[in-house]
Formats: sequence, structure tokens, C-alpha cells
Amino acid sequence: QVQLVESGGGLVQAGGSLRPSCTASGSGFSMNNMGWYRQAPGKQREFVAVITGGRTNYADSVKGRFTISRDNAKNTVYLQMNSLKPEDTALYYCHLWFGRDYWGQGTQVTVSS
Repeated sequence: QVQLVESGGGLVQAGGSLRPSCTASGSGFSMNNMGWYRQAPGKQREFVAVITGGRTNYADSVKGRFTISRDNAKNTVYLQMNSLKPEDTALYYCHLWFGRDYWGQGTQVTVSS
């Protein structure tokens, strides 16, 4: 069993930065496949970024602005978000794949214009 807890969201002005984190707990799991997704009101949940081993991929909408990283010693994955836009406003979810999907509770990111 795995538990994922996000933190570090908040309210920022357009052009600002945030760095949410996601900490995993439990036993017997791998952090090899982790990612971030987001969901805005009235929208479907969408892919943002993934880190698999040392490889990363990003949605086109965030490429060049967001960076996903992982600290295995801390069981934590981060999402550095720069040059934030109002369109980035959403509930951001941490995701882990280990035989099935695990999701965090989400952390709210709000970007004002």
C-alpha cells in the first residue's frame, strides 16, 4: 500500500513560481514511475509531467516552464513551476504507478492575472 501526500500549492500572480512536492509513504513500492496531473473545474484530468527512471516528459502546454524531479532519499517528487499562467490554475495531483494507479489528494494552484 502506498500513500501520496502533496503540499506546496498556493496563490501566485502570473509570471510567478511554485514548487509543489509529493511525499510517498508505505512499504514495498518503487518510485520509478511517478508523475503530476492536474484538473481544472469542469475539465478532465490531464497529464502534466512524468519521471521514469532518469527520463522525463512534459505536456506541450508546460514544456520549458515546468520541471519534474525526484529525491529518492526523501521519497519525494517535486514539480518546479515557473512563468505561471492563469491557465495553469488547477488542482495538481501526484501519481505513482506500481501495479496500479496511486493518487494523492491534490494541492491547489491558483494563478491570478
